[in-house]
Amino acid sequence: MKRIFIGTLALSLALTSCVSKKKYTSLEDQYNECEDKLSNSKLELAQCKDDKKTAAKEIAYLKNTNYQLLNNVSDLATLSKKEAENLERSLESIKEKDMQITSLNQAVNKKDSVTLALVTSIKGVLGDMSDSDIEVSVEKGVVFISISDKLLFNSGSYNVNSQAKSVLAKVAKVVNDKPEIDIMVEGHTDNKTISNAEMKDNWDLSVKRATSIVRVLQNDYQVNPQRMTAAGRSEYLPVASNDTAEDRAKNRRTRIIILPKLDQFSELVEEGMKAAPKQ
Repeated sequence: MKRIFIGTLALSLALTSCVSKKKYTSLEDQYNECEDKLSNSKLELAQCKDDKKTAAKEIAYLKNTNYQLLNNVSDLATLSKKEAENLERSLESIKEKDMQITSLNQAVNKKDSVTLALVTSIKGVLGDMSDSDIEVSVEKGVVFISISDKLLFNSGSYNVNSQAKSVLAKVAKVVNDKPEIDIMVEGHTDNKTISNAEMKDNWDLSVKRATSIVRVLQNDYQVNPQRMTAAGRSEYLPVASNDTAEDRAKNRRTRIIILPKLDQFSELVEEGMKAAPKQ
Protein backbone atom coordinates (compact mmCIF):
# COMPACT_ATOMS: atom_id res chain seq x y z
CA MET A 1 0.00 0.00 0.00
CA LYS A 2 2.81 2.40 0.84
CA ARG A 3 4.55 1.75 -2.45
CA ILE A 4 1.28 2.47 -4.28
CA PHE A 5 0.98 5.63 -2.23
CA ILE A 6 4.54 6.67 -3.11
CA GLY A 7 4.02 5.84 -6.77
CA THR A 8 0.82 7.88 -6.96
CA LEU A 9 2.51 10.70 -5.11
CA ALA A 10 5.45 10.60 -7.52
CA LEU A 11 3.06 10.82 -10.51
CA SER A 12 1.15 13.73 -9.02
CA LEU A 13 4.30 15.66 -8.21
CA ALA A 14 5.74 15.02 -11.67
CA LEU A 15 2.57 16.30 -13.34
CA THR A 16 2.22 19.41 -11.18
CA SER A 17 5.92 20.23 -10.77
CA CYS A 18 5.00 21.58 -7.34
CA VAL A 19 7.93 19.79 -5.70
CA SER A 20 11.35 19.63 -7.32
CA LYS A 21 12.21 16.24 -8.77
CA LYS A 22 15.46 16.15 -6.79
CA LYS A 23 13.74 16.91 -3.50
CA TYR A 24 10.92 14.45 -4.06
CA THR A 25 13.33 11.71 -5.21
CA SER A 26 15.35 12.26 -2.03
CA LEU A 27 12.21 12.04 0.11
CA GLU A 28 11.07 8.92 -1.73
CA ASP A 29 14.49 7.27 -1.32
CA GLN A 30 14.52 8.09 2.39
CA TYR A 31 10.99 6.74 2.82
CA ASN A 32 11.82 3.52 0.92
CA GLU A 33 15.04 3.00 2.88
CA CYS A 34 13.20 3.45 6.16
CA GLU A 35 10.55 0.98 4.98
CA ASP A 36 13.25 -1.53 3.99
CA LYS A 37 14.99 -1.24 7.35
CA LEU A 38 11.71 -1.76 9.18
CA SER A 39 10.92 -4.82 7.01
CA ASN A 40 14.42 -6.25 7.55
CA SER A 41 14.09 -5.75 11.31
CA LYS A 42 10.77 -7.57 11.33
CA LEU A 43 12.28 -10.42 9.29
CA GLU A 44 15.21 -10.61 11.71
CA LEU A 45 12.79 -10.71 14.63
CA ALA A 46 10.85 -13.55 13.00
CA GLN A 47 14.09 -15.44 12.28
CA CYS A 48 15.20 -15.05 15.90
CA LYS A 49 11.91 -16.51 17.08
CA ASP A 50 12.26 -19.45 14.67
CA ASP A 51 15.83 -20.07 15.85
CA LYS A 52 14.65 -20.02 19.43
CA LYS A 53 11.99 -22.64 18.66
CA THR A 54 14.58 -24.83 16.93
CA ALA A 55 16.98 -24.57 19.86
CA ALA A 56 14.15 -25.41 22.28
CA LYS A 57 13.41 -28.57 20.30
CA GLU A 58 17.07 -29.53 20.42
CA ILE A 59 17.12 -29.08 24.19
CA ALA A 60 13.96 -31.17 24.57
CA TYR A 61 15.56 -33.91 22.49
CA LEU A 62 18.79 -33.79 24.48
CA LYS A 63 16.94 -33.84 27.79
CA ASN A 64 14.89 -36.80 26.63
CA THR A 65 18.05 -38.59 25.53
CA ASN A 66 19.66 -37.83 28.86
CA TYR A 67 16.61 -39.12 30.72
CA GLN A 68 16.66 -42.36 28.78
CA LEU A 69 20.35 -42.83 29.43
CA LEU A 70 19.89 -42.25 33.14
CA ASN A 71 17.08 -44.78 33.23
CA ASN A 72 19.10 -47.36 31.35
CA VAL A 73 22.26 -47.14 33.39
CA SER A 74 23.00 -46.40 36.98
CA ASP A 75 26.12 -44.37 36.34
CA LEU A 76 25.49 -40.64 35.67
CA ALA A 77 28.79 -40.55 33.84
CA THR A 78 27.16 -42.33 30.89
CA LEU A 79 26.03 -38.91 29.63
CA SER A 80 28.65 -38.41 26.98
CA LYS A 81 30.85 -35.38 26.87
CA LYS A 82 29.53 -34.58 23.39
CA GLU A 83 25.90 -34.60 24.55
CA ALA A 84 26.78 -32.32 27.46
CA GLU A 85 28.56 -29.89 25.15
CA ASN A 86 25.60 -29.88 22.75
CA LEU A 87 23.25 -29.12 25.62
CA GLU A 88 25.43 -26.23 26.79
CA ARG A 89 25.63 -24.75 23.27
CA SER A 90 21.86 -24.97 22.87
CA LEU A 91 21.31 -23.15 26.14
CA GLU A 92 23.71 -20.40 25.09
CA SER A 93 21.96 -20.11 21.71
CA ILE A 94 18.59 -19.65 23.39
CA LYS A 95 19.98 -16.94 25.66
CA GLU A 96 21.45 -15.10 22.68
CA LYS A 97 18.21 -15.27 20.68
CA ASP A 98 16.26 -14.10 23.71
CA MET A 99 18.46 -11.02 23.99
CA GLN A 100 18.08 -10.23 20.29
CA ILE A 101 14.31 -10.61 20.44
CA THR A 102 14.14 -8.43 23.53
CA SER A 103 16.23 -5.70 21.89
CA LEU A 104 14.12 -5.68 18.71
CA ASN A 105 10.87 -5.66 20.68
CA GLN A 106 12.11 -2.74 22.76
CA ALA A 107 12.98 -0.79 19.59
CA VAL A 108 9.54 -1.42 18.08
CA ASN A 109 7.79 -0.52 21.33
CA LYS A 110 9.83 2.67 21.70
CA LYS A 111 8.98 3.73 18.13
CA ASP A 112 5.29 3.05 18.80
CA SER A 113 5.53 5.09 22.01
CA VAL A 114 7.02 8.05 20.12
CA THR A 115 4.20 7.87 17.55
CA LEU A 116 1.56 7.64 20.28
CA ALA A 117 3.04 10.65 22.08
CA LEU A 118 2.94 12.64 18.83
CA VAL A 119 -0.70 11.72 18.19
CA THR A 120 -1.62 12.62 21.76
CA SER A 121 0.11 15.98 21.38
CA ILE A 122 -1.68 16.74 18.10
CA LYS A 123 -5.08 15.75 19.46
CA GLY A 124 -4.46 17.84 22.54
CA VAL A 125 -3.79 20.94 20.45
CA LEU A 126 -6.72 20.27 18.09
CA GLY A 127 -9.03 18.97 20.78
CA ASP A 128 -11.84 21.47 20.29
CA MET A 129 -12.27 20.71 16.57
CA SER A 130 -15.20 18.66 15.24
CA ASP A 131 -14.35 15.03 14.37
CA SER A 132 -16.14 15.46 11.03
CA ASP A 133 -13.95 18.42 10.09
CA ILE A 134 -10.52 17.33 11.29
CA GLU A 135 -9.19 13.86 11.98
CA VAL A 136 -5.89 12.57 13.34
CA SER A 137 -5.03 8.98 12.46
CA VAL A 138 -2.13 6.54 12.28
CA GLU A 139 -1.68 4.22 9.29
CA LYS A 140 1.19 1.72 9.47
CA GLY A 141 3.16 3.92 11.82
CA VAL A 142 2.64 7.18 9.89
CA VAL A 143 0.63 10.05 11.43
CA PHE A 144 -1.97 11.86 9.26
CA ILE A 145 -3.96 15.05 9.95
CA SER A 146 -6.96 15.32 7.58
CA ILE A 147 -8.78 18.67 7.42
CA SER A 148 -12.09 19.24 5.62
CA ASP A 149 -11.93 21.83 2.83
CA LYS A 150 -14.81 23.79 4.37
CA LEU A 151 -12.49 24.78 7.21
CA LEU A 152 -9.86 26.07 4.78
CA PHE A 153 -11.30 27.18 1.42
CA ASN A 154 -14.42 28.47 -0.27
CA SER A 155 -15.92 26.21 -2.94
CA GLY A 156 -13.67 25.90 -6.00
CA SER A 157 -11.11 28.30 -4.52
CA TYR A 158 -7.53 27.85 -3.39
CA ASN A 159 -7.42 31.05 -1.32
CA VAL A 160 -7.20 30.25 2.39
CA ASN A 161 -10.17 31.78 4.22
CA SER A 162 -10.06 33.60 7.54
CA GLN A 163 -11.61 30.66 9.40
CA ALA A 164 -8.64 28.50 8.44
CA LYS A 165 -6.13 30.59 10.37
CA SER A 166 -7.17 29.21 13.76
CA VAL A 167 -6.81 25.64 12.48
CA LEU A 168 -3.46 26.24 10.79
CA ALA A 169 -2.13 28.10 13.83
CA LYS A 170 -2.67 24.93 15.88
CA VAL A 171 -1.03 22.74 13.26
CA ALA A 172 1.92 25.14 13.12
CA LYS A 173 2.30 24.96 16.90
CA VAL A 174 2.67 21.18 16.75
CA VAL A 175 5.21 21.39 13.93
CA ASN A 176 7.23 24.20 15.52
CA ASP A 177 7.25 22.45 18.90
CA LYS A 178 8.73 19.31 17.31
CA PRO A 179 11.67 20.37 15.12
CA GLU A 180 12.61 16.73 14.54
CA ILE A 181 9.61 16.14 12.24
CA ASP A 182 8.95 17.11 8.62
CA ILE A 183 5.54 17.39 6.97
CA MET A 184 3.94 16.93 3.56
CA VAL A 185 0.79 18.91 2.73
CA GLU A 186 -1.49 17.11 0.27
CA GLY A 187 -4.47 18.66 -1.54
CA HIS A 188 -7.40 16.36 -2.43
CA THR A 189 -10.55 17.06 -4.46
CA ASP A 190 -13.76 15.28 -5.40
CA ASN A 191 -14.41 14.13 -8.97
CA LYS A 192 -16.37 17.19 -10.08
CA THR A 193 -14.48 18.77 -12.98
CA ILE A 194 -13.25 22.32 -12.58
CA SER A 195 -11.95 24.56 -15.37
CA ASN A 196 -11.53 28.33 -15.40
CA ALA A 197 -9.00 31.03 -16.18
CA GLU A 198 -6.85 30.11 -13.17
CA MET A 199 -7.18 26.32 -13.09
CA LYS A 200 -7.25 23.74 -15.85
CA ASP A 201 -8.51 20.83 -13.76
CA ASN A 202 -8.55 19.21 -10.32
CA TRP A 203 -4.80 18.66 -10.48
CA ASP A 204 -4.34 22.42 -10.52
CA LEU A 205 -6.84 22.95 -7.71
CA SER A 206 -5.35 20.29 -5.42
CA VAL A 207 -1.79 21.56 -5.89
CA LYS A 208 -2.71 25.23 -5.48
CA ARG A 209 -4.54 24.41 -2.26
CA ALA A 210 -1.51 22.54 -0.92
CA THR A 211 0.87 25.39 -1.78
CA SER A 212 -1.54 27.93 -0.25
CA ILE A 213 -1.47 26.04 3.05
CA VAL A 214 2.33 25.77 2.95
CA ARG A 215 2.66 29.52 2.37
CA VAL A 216 0.41 30.33 5.32
CA LEU A 217 2.39 28.00 7.61
CA GLN A 218 5.64 29.58 6.42
CA ASN A 219 4.68 33.27 6.23
CA ASP A 220 2.17 33.59 9.07
CA TYR A 221 3.45 31.00 11.55
CA GLN A 222 7.18 30.76 10.72
CA VAL A 223 7.28 27.05 9.96
CA ASN A 224 10.67 26.32 8.38
CA PRO A 225 10.07 25.82 4.62
CA GLN A 226 12.87 23.25 4.50
CA ARG A 227 10.69 20.97 6.61
CA MET A 228 7.66 21.13 4.29
CA THR A 229 6.64 19.59 0.97
CA ALA A 230 3.50 20.54 -1.01
CA ALA A 231 1.71 18.01 -3.22
CA GLY A 232 -1.58 17.60 -5.08
CA ARG A 233 -3.48 14.31 -5.39
CA SER A 234 -6.44 15.63 -7.44
CA GLU A 235 -9.46 13.27 -7.25
CA TYR A 236 -7.44 10.06 -7.38
CA LEU A 237 -7.17 9.10 -3.71
CA PRO A 238 -10.79 9.30 -2.50
CA VAL A 239 -11.95 8.15 0.92
CA ALA A 240 -15.59 7.91 -0.20
CA SER A 241 -17.51 7.02 -3.37
CA ASN A 242 -18.23 10.51 -4.84
CA ASP A 243 -21.79 9.30 -5.51
CA THR A 244 -23.42 11.70 -3.05
CA ALA A 245 -22.81 15.25 -1.94
CA GLU A 246 -21.89 13.98 1.52
CA ASP A 247 -19.28 11.58 0.14
CA ARG A 248 -17.83 14.21 -2.20
CA ALA A 249 -17.44 16.52 0.82
CA LYS A 250 -15.37 13.82 2.54
CA ASN A 251 -13.04 13.65 -0.47
CA ARG A 252 -12.43 17.40 -0.54
CA ARG A 253 -9.75 17.65 2.09
CA THR A 254 -6.21 18.69 2.89
CA ARG A 255 -4.02 16.04 4.44
CA ILE A 256 -0.90 16.83 6.46
CA ILE A 257 1.46 13.87 6.72
CA ILE A 258 4.09 13.61 9.44
CA LEU A 259 6.98 12.20 7.42
CA PRO A 260 8.91 9.36 9.07
CA LYS A 261 12.55 10.08 9.75
CA LEU A 262 14.98 7.73 8.02
CA ASP A 263 17.33 7.33 10.98
CA GLN A 264 14.88 7.06 13.87
CA PHE A 265 13.94 3.39 13.79
CA SER A 266 17.37 2.10 12.73
CA GLU A 267 19.00 4.08 15.55
CA LEU A 268 16.58 2.56 18.07
CA VAL A 269 17.45 -0.94 16.85
CA GLU A 270 21.19 -0.23 16.93
CA GLU A 271 20.96 1.20 20.44
CA GLY A 272 19.07 -1.86 21.63
CA MET A 273 21.58 -4.29 20.12
CA LYS A 274 24.52 -2.39 21.62
CA ALA A 275 22.86 -2.39 25.04
CA ALA A 276 22.27 -6.15 24.98
CA PRO A 277 24.72 -8.15 27.15
CA LYS A 278 27.42 -9.96 25.19
CA GLN A 279 27.96 -13.71 25.57
